[in-house]
Amino acid sequence: MSDDSVHRHPRRRWLLRLEALGLVTLAAFLGWTAVRIVREGSLQEPHTADAIIVFGAAEYSGHPSPVLRARLDHAFDLFQRGVAPVVITTGGAAADPSFSEGGVGRDYLEHRGIPERDLIAETQGSDTARSAVRVAVIMRANGLRSCVAVSDAYHVFRIKKLLEHEGIGPVYVSPRPDSRPHSVGQRAYAVLREASSYLLWKLGMS
Repeated sequence: MSDDSVHRHPRRRWLLRLEALGLVTLAAFLGWTAVRIVREGSLQEPHTADAIIVFGAAEYSGHPSPVLRARLDHAFDLFQRGVAPVVITTGGAAADPSFSEGGVGRDYLEHRGIPERDLIAETQGSDTARSAVRVAVIMRANGLRSCVAVSDAYHVFRIKKLLEHEGIGPVYVSPRPDSRPHSVGQRAYAVLREASSYLLWKLGMS
């Protein structure tokens, strides 16, 4: 056996061990994050706060999708209960530039009876992370600190971390009712997707 082979094999074993360690660390991080996502998604924290923030979902030609409507209706109920005096709706435009998720959400809640003065629309965010940044700017500009975040069950963990990162707090969560996927496979997929998105954000890749 040549000297090169003697040196090459230990190096290869070291690289394999390093790769294995990386995979184990990744799996552990995703697993622990998944547990936290599920735990956070089971909470209802309708504490008194400065604002209720409704994270966007699809809208269709100026009308909220069923998912967005359910989030907005939940936020409306929280507002009616006096949880916060202001509701912030989020989300930019998608395929149709005439409408934004935040604007559609604001109009829907105004139509339901929340006064225009108590509604703020964030209409520039193209995803959750960007909406969180924009919401933080809006809240600071209006002297708002604490909030109750409304979205789907497995979405609120990442939202809370994003808002806290932007200096908002305390951040409470209140997922819309019955927002967990019903099948085991759908739940596993949703949790893994959220855990992966959180990891990419932590790595500065999203």
